[in-house]
Order: sequence, then structure tokens, then C-alpha cells
Amino acid sequence: MPNSVYQMVEFVGTSKVSWEDAAKNAIDIARKKYSDLRVATIKELDMTIEGEMISTFRAKVSISFRFHT
Repeated sequence: MPNSVYQMVEFVGTSKVSWEDAAKNAIDIARKKYSDLRVATIKELDMTIEGEMISTFRAKVSISFRFHT
């Protein structure tokens, strides 16, 4: 789109199920605050471990949205 400006924000989504769900959760939360989301890039994936089990999947997601003046 010509003469457009985009801003980037980062969110960390979490899930007890998978990294995919964690990324989707980050996008869902971003939608509540920002409109006109454009591109999401997974920056980092990690998990927390409790005892012998994975307790939480985490996805750090960089999200761009169109900046309206």
C-alpha cells in the first residue's frame, strides 16, 4: 500500500496446549487493543517446565498494524 506507515508491537502469548495456541492467543489479545493488524512474526518460542512436565508454551510475537494519522 503506497504511503502507508506501520507500527510494530510485541506480545507474549501463553498456552497449556501448544506454541500455535500461544501465538493465536497473542494475536487475539492484540486485536482487542489494536485494529488493522497486518503481519505477525514469531520471534521466539519457549516453554516452562514444572517437575517432569511442560506446564506452559510461550510465543513471543511481533505484530504490525497500520498506523492511521
